[in-house]
Amino acid sequence: MNTRTTTPIADPIRKHLETARTQIGKGELREAAQTLNEAQRKSPGDARIFMLAGLMADKSGNVKGAFEALRKCVAMAPDWGPGLLELALLLARQNQFKEAVETAEKVAALEPRNPLVLAGVIDIAHRAGHTEMAVKHLRRGLEMVPGDVQLSQLLAQDLSALSQYEEALQLWGGLLEQQPDNQYALLGRVKTLLAAGKPAKAIADTTALLALVPGDSVYAYYNALAHGITPAHQPVELNRHLFDGMAEVYDQHMVRGLRYQLPKIVADKILARYPEKRLNVLDLGCGTGLLGVCLGRLDGFLIGVDISSKMVEQAARHNVYDRFHTVNLLEALEATPASIYEVITALDVFIYAGDLSEAIPNAHRILLPAGDFFFSCETAAEDGPDLVLQPSGR
Repeated sequence: MNTRTTTPIADPIRKHLETARTQIGKGELREAAQTLNEAQRKSPGDARIFMLAGLMADKSGNVKGAFEALRKCVAMAPDWGPGLLELALLLARQNQFKEAVETAEKVAALEPRNPLVLAGVIDIAHRAGHTEMAVKHLRRGLEMVPGDVQLSQLLAQDLSALSQYEEALQLWGGLLEQQPDNQYALLGRVKTLLAAGKPAKAIADTTALLALVPGDSVYAYYNALAHGITPAHQPVELNRHLFDGMAEVYDQHMVRGLRYQLPKIVADKILARYPEKRLNVLDLGCGTGLLGVCLGRLDGFLIGVDISSKMVEQAARHNVYDRFHTVNLLEALEATPASIYEVITALDVFIYAGDLSEAIPNAHRILLPAGDFFFSCETAAEDGPDLVLQPSGR
């Protein structure tokens, strides 16, 4: 009886690729470059080398080089999932959402049962603000892994955002049957019930949350809303978490998506009064620095205040602000000495601050005589209450 054995074909650069990936993860980029050069000598034209070169370039901040390497990888292996996925993720991180979504959908079709691909595609959908796409792939993921807690939580959250409250509540309920103390699911159900206009039904969950974490300011805030009470101010922690999560995509969403023009409108008014730019400006809730971009460098100082360190990181990239303070804007106003600024701005920020009865007098106090205070608020009925929480959370 004759037997035949087959010897697997050896991969001459596998160890090099594994080493390079580890080095890139550790930030050892010079060593990674040397490792990839050795791999290139052994196996010229291998698409995997260009994928890792793209990751290395991205890690070093060389976005152009990252795109060049990843596009070369995809050109060499058009149907190779890992290379396509890394290109799609880079496109999403650089706010090039149309191509990112198209590329992500191609990868999902090529590798429909790959959990890493699924996670990447869902991340891209969320970054792009494409909630329907995220829901589609989350449903697919739950078919692959029924009952997965993380996928179920994300799906419930996205369904609630799409006003599909009943299905979202069913998912939250299923999660809480399995884990009654799941704080994420408890708070998720609270938010869904509030959005659905059923605040009283959220009281049991907010009570449970405060029993788990007594004194938590965010849980106390939602507990007040469940009881029909609108607190004077939103917790700083609530808005910090919100805007930390939005920082990377804020400009894309606000400027390109919503055609947000307020920073330009206000900057034009400021520069019309101070054409030589000799003034000091306090930008409350500076966010990603859109006002600073429109103003440019001043012959004076431009100070940014924001509770989100991630937003401040984005604003600092423009190199127009002289200093930042990562603090609550109400506290910043209270602590600032009198008569310093020609201009104070609070654009699209007071809507998250709540009661302004102390903020307005403090802004007046720290303005120089004849100074200007630019701020925006939500529109509301003139004969309605002074402080109303909108369904948007504003």
